[in-house]
Amino acid sequence: MVTFTTAVTVRETNATCDAYEHQDTARILLPLFYSLILIIGALGNGLALAVIIKHRKKINSTTLYSTNLVVSDILFTTALPTRIAYYALGFHWPFGETLCRLTALIFYINTYAGVNFMTCFSIDRFFAVVHPFHYNRFRRVKHAKYVCIFVWFLVFSQTLPLLVQSMSKEEQERTTCMEYPNFEAIPHLPWILLGACLIGYIIPLVTILACYSRVSCKLYRTAKINPTTERSGINKKAINTIIFVIAVFVVCFTPYHIAIIQYMVKKLQLQGDPPCSELQYFQKSLHYTVFLMNFNCCMDPFIYFFACKGYKTTILKILKRQVSVSLSSAVRSAHEESSREVGESNMITLSKPLK
Repeated sequence: MVTFTTAVTVRETNATCDAYEHQDTARILLPLFYSLILIIGALGNGLALAVIIKHRKKINSTTLYSTNLVVSDILFTTALPTRIAYYALGFHWPFGETLCRLTALIFYINTYAGVNFMTCFSIDRFFAVVHPFHYNRFRRVKHAKYVCIFVWFLVFSQTLPLLVQSMSKEEQERTTCMEYPNFEAIPHLPWILLGACLIGYIIPLVTILACYSRVSCKLYRTAKINPTTERSGINKKAINTIIFVIAVFVVCFTPYHIAIIQYMVKKLQLQGDPPCSELQYFQKSLHYTVFLMNFNCCMDPFIYFFACKGYKTTILKILKRQVSVSLSSAVRSAHEESSREVGESNMITLSKPLK
C-alpha cells in the first residue's frame, strides 16, 4: 500500500514536472551539434555515394552494404533541418503532427539500419578471414542482395508502427515532437524499450564482438604459422574495419542505450515514475546521447575509407590534389610577394636623388 501511494505521488509530481528545464543551453548547443552532423554527414556520404556509383561495375558485398548505409545516412540528413529548427525554438515543433511522425520514422530507420548494416560488415569480414574457402560463396552479390532486402524488411517492420503512433504533444509553452514523455502513455513501455535495446543494440554488439574475437584469433594463428601473411592487405583491411565498427558502437550507441536501460529498470523497480529530478536528468541525457548516436552518420564514411578501396583511393587523390593546389598557391603568392618587393626596392632606388 505504501508503494502504491508513493507511485501515485511521483506520477502526480511528474505530471507538472518540466522535463525541458535545460532548454536555454540546449537551444544553443543542439542546433550547433546537429548542424555539424548535417554538414559532415551530407558531404561525407555524398562523396561515398559518388564513389560507389563510379565503381558500380566492381560492386561486391562490402560495397553493397556500404551503399545501403550511405542511402540511410543521406535520408537521415534530409530530416535534420527541421530538427535543428525544433531545438533552436526551445523544443517547440511548429511543423505539424504528420511531419513529426515522418521525421521520427526517418530517425529510427537510420538508427536500426546503421546497427544492422554495421553488423553485416562485421559478419562479412568474419567470413573473409575465418572461412576464406567459403567466402566467395557467401560474398557473392546475389546473396548480399538478399541480406540487404531482409535487413530493410526488419528495419521497416520495427519502424512503420511509428506512423500510427502520435509523436507530438501539446504542452503549456510548446509542442514537443519525438520526446520520451510523449510515449509514457503506451502500455508496458519499459518492457518495449528494453526489448528494443536487446534487439537493436545488445545482440548486434555481441555479434560484432564475437566476429572481432574470431578474426583476431585467426589472424594471430596465421601470422604465427606464416609471418609473411602480415603483409597481406586483406587481413589489415579486415581488422581495421571491425575495430572501427566497434569504436563507433562504443562511442555512438552505448551511452544512449545505457541511459534507456538504466531508467527503464528504475521504473520497473519503483512500479511507477521516478522523481522529477531523475526525469529531468534522464531527458537531458537523452538529448545529448541521441546526438551522439546520430553522430554515427559522420563516422560511417570512415568505415568506407577502411573497407572500400575505391573510396580510400578517391579521398587520397582529393587530398593530394588539394595539398598540391595549396602548395602551388603558396609558391605563387611567395613569388608574387618577392617580385613586388624587388619592384618596390627598384622604385625606391630610382627615386633617390643623385649626389
